[in-house]
Amino acid sequence: MTSYETVIGLEIHIQLNTHSKIFCACKADSWGDPPNTNICPVCTGQPGVLPVPNQAVIEKGALLAAAMNSKVRAESYFDRKNYFYPDLPKGYQITQYDLAIGQGGYLDLPLEDGNSRRIQIEKMHIEEDAGKTIRKPGRRLLDFNRCGVPLVEMVTGPDLRSADEAAAFIRYLRKLVRWIGVSDADMEKGKMRFDANVSIRETGATILNPKTEIKNMNSIEHGREAIETEIQRQIKEVEAGGVIESWTLDWDEETKTLSKMRSKETEADYRYFKEPDLLAVKLGEDHIQEILASLPELPRQREERFIQEYKLSAKEAATLTSERDLSDYFEDTLQAYGAAPKTAANWVINDLLGLVNELEISLEELFLTPERLAEIIKLVDSGQINTSTGRELVRKTEENKKEPGEIVEQEGLAQLTDTSAIEVLCQQVIQASPDQVEQYRSGKKGLIGWFIGQVMAKTGGKANPQAVRETLQHLLD
Repeated sequence: MTSYETVIGLEIHIQLNTHSKIFCACKADSWGDPPNTNICPVCTGQPGVLPVPNQAVIEKGALLAAAMNSKVRAESYFDRKNYFYPDLPKGYQITQYDLAIGQGGYLDLPLEDGNSRRIQIEKMHIEEDAGKTIRKPGRRLLDFNRCGVPLVEMVTGPDLRSADEAAAFIRYLRKLVRWIGVSDADMEKGKMRFDANVSIRETGATILNPKTEIKNMNSIEHGREAIETEIQRQIKEVEAGGVIESWTLDWDEETKTLSKMRSKETEADYRYFKEPDLLAVKLGEDHIQEILASLPELPRQREERFIQEYKLSAKEAATLTSERDLSDYFEDTLQAYGAAPKTAANWVINDLLGLVNELEISLEELFLTPERLAEIIKLVDSGQINTSTGRELVRKTEENKKEPGEIVEQEGLAQLTDTSAIEVLCQQVIQASPDQVEQYRSGKKGLIGWFIGQVMAKTGGKANPQAVRETLQHLLD
């Protein structure tokens, strides 16, 4: 059989997390609000109204462009994109076409083999969202709350080569927009959604064949399934002697099937022209530099720095840079701790994350601040408490909302280090366990762990484990 290569380009819509909409003062985030309650004459396109650009939208769009290695244009324009859908009350969408906020750009996508693939950005522009159509049996309901919500639309080059790569790109982009603070990117709430343009060609070919477009996917996994399904459909169609037609497709998440929505539009269908109600967007050089200065260290850069500067493993660095809040928490802990980065990383990854996942709360909601976690680590390192007590102290600090040192003092958690007291306890355990002593002395040295557990239980976990081990080994041997 012929070997085929997949060619995928993505069109991603990212809702910017501004307070108000792009051209009016209506609330932008209306998730969960009753239908048609966050609307006004401007965002519903009533006659005689004029749009007014939201400065925060321009600045956040420029910041995202900079994060995607795009050039921020000093002068950009809004255009009208004409099409007629029931949930687009004006009959056109205000968007950007040939002179958008970002020019060019790319994202280096990390791959599983440790390499990266450079995904070119063909277009990145600001635009307003349309409303939402809700289909019911025999009727169609329209909710215009989403009209005028600010979006950045990003169009990649045909640079992705599998459904898995496409899913990885969306996952990495979602992380990036959250990292720089321009979007919540909550896909379940439609704050980030994507279309996929899919085609196939014989392996080694360089031409681009007719493509199909899968519309409006707001789940990474369902999107991956949809793309993989379309890839296999196209291969079967070509192998059977058929021709791929440029259709726009809809993915049904429940039945795992694709269906035709309409023939795919071309740019000519939209009859773009400059928006007559808006002037050019002009950013002075000082303003651009101010926006660029607010761009934080990006995830890939920070991950590499953690490996080089802190000598963390690639896996540890990847975990600690999975979210910016977590990355900042780790560095704040390390600064307050003032000692080995590896130790701080282990406490954050193994204990802090476990607590956060169990309690299902955000890092911002924690009473256990980086300074308090650093205090617990110091108590362990200084020998005032042992590691197991330290792990319990992480939980107790959060649950009791008290300082770690205060809990240690009130509950008498200080580590037992008196060697004579430890020896007495070890003698008691040995005298009470003749069978285990005989097995140990006959060669089952692994039983030392059982003896340690018995002594630790007698002390409520407060004894110094190393001192217990050394004392037991001396007495048993």
